Amino acid sequence: MTPEQARLITTSWSSVASIADSAIEQFYNRLFEIDPSARALFRATNMSEQRRKLIEALSLALQSLDDLEALTPTLEDLGRRHDRYGVTIAQYDSVGQALLWTLERGLGAAWTPAMAAAWTDLYGQLSSVMKQANGTGPQHRPA
Repeated sequence: MTPEQARLITTSWSSVASIADSAIEQFYNRLFEIDPSARALFRATNMSEQRRKLIEALSLALQSLDDLEALTPTLEDLGRRHDRYGVTIAQYDSVGQALLWTLERGLGAAWTPAMAAAWTDLYGQLSSVMKQANGTGPQHRPA
């Protein structure tokens, strides 16, 4: 991650932070549109609590932009937990699409190709570690 990418991510997150709960609600709505199979993963979930957890996870990642490798153990643990929840490798891609869509909608004209590339890179790095820890069973093979 370049310093410019880190700056773009931090700046854009600062703009979204004040409406983070609403933005994350839009994120989940979009995720369920893109990938209806993901809805079943949350059937017994308190979505208000889930939104809070996702905001915390994103905030933690942003605090670690200068040293993403330090997050590896945490991301591996998340990947293993997501494996137990039944998350498939393909669903990580759906999450990435929903995240970028949400940021683009929330930032409007401030969303630039460079910002999109920075967030895509960040999500790619984070999700790559989680996917590797997620497992290799049949439910993990891309659809």
